[in-house]
Amino acid sequence: MDRTANDRFDTSRFEASRNRLASLAYRLLGSAADAEDAVQDAFLHWQAADRQRIKVPEAWLTKIVTNLCLDRLRSAQARRERTVGAWLPEPLLDGDPMLGPADTFEQRESVSLAVLTLVERLSPLERAVYVLREAFSHNHAEIAEILDITESASQQHLHRARHRITAARRGGGEVDPASARRIVEEFLAAATSGRTERLVALLTDDATAISDGAGLTEKLLRYDTPQRIAAIARAGFTSTPAKQRLAGGISAVHYALVNGAPAILFVPDGKVVGAVTFDITGGKIATVRGIAAPARLVRLTEAWRQHGPDTPLITQW
Repeated sequence: MDRTANDRFDTSRFEASRNRLASLAYRLLGSAADAEDAVQDAFLHWQAADRQRIKVPEAWLTKIVTNLCLDRLRSAQARRERTVGAWLPEPLLDGDPMLGPADTFEQRESVSLAVLTLVERLSPLERAVYVLREAFSHNHAEIAEILDITESASQQHLHRARHRITAARRGGGEVDPASARRIVEEFLAAATSGRTERLVALLTDDATAISDGAGLTEKLLRYDTPQRIAAIARAGFTSTPAKQRLAGGISAVHYALVNGAPAILFVPDGKVVGAVTFDITGGKIATVRGIAAPARLVRLTEAWRQHGPDTPLITQW
């Protein structure tokens, strides 16, 4: 095989792993844009490497991407940008290949917005071990090789990561899709009609709402009582000419699944300008997340346009 043909073959081998690598990077970084950058950097490493000496390309690439992500997480800039209380993961529409493996409950949970937020509390190594084990089913010998640590250290990091996530995790288990949709539709109907008592009844006693303030604030906005969340929901879901101008037009409101969770999307002219996601436990809403910063909705908008429109819950908002 001549050099040009060999390069094409090696490129195709990398491309065959791209989605898996992007899924790994997304779980580690919580950002689709950063994940894409990490995978592209890995491709440059792949091109520069002596590929004839790489016995198992998939393992080599996994190691490269994992460590590129760890470098990003440890950087001073990343620590500033990802200050606890000022950061939310980038939401992805279900079906996006970057969400990666979803065969087991652990794999699906590892890419939920709830868990992606919680892993911010872990050290970079704890996060890497947790993702490699829970989402990609690597054994501790493989993880030790990827991270240049001992198997014992890998086991300890996993134990700490699981404990910290379990201790902070609210609710648990998977929700029946039909029930989840019904609850979210009831929430939307109550919010748009101003029925405060119904909104409060749909929320758990310790419900939390979090908003990125459309990227206009340095810290996340948080609301921690059902009454306060209901008031904010009524105000936020009431359409006004000012909101329509800010959104770029009259929006259709759609139901969707985002990172495996039920969500409402605000979509004027095919562009997602707002996503509201819901964590549901015990038949009630435990967490509401509002994401409207334009930079966090780029990939979701691209996926939505490919997804094609369905029947909106509200045609004109």
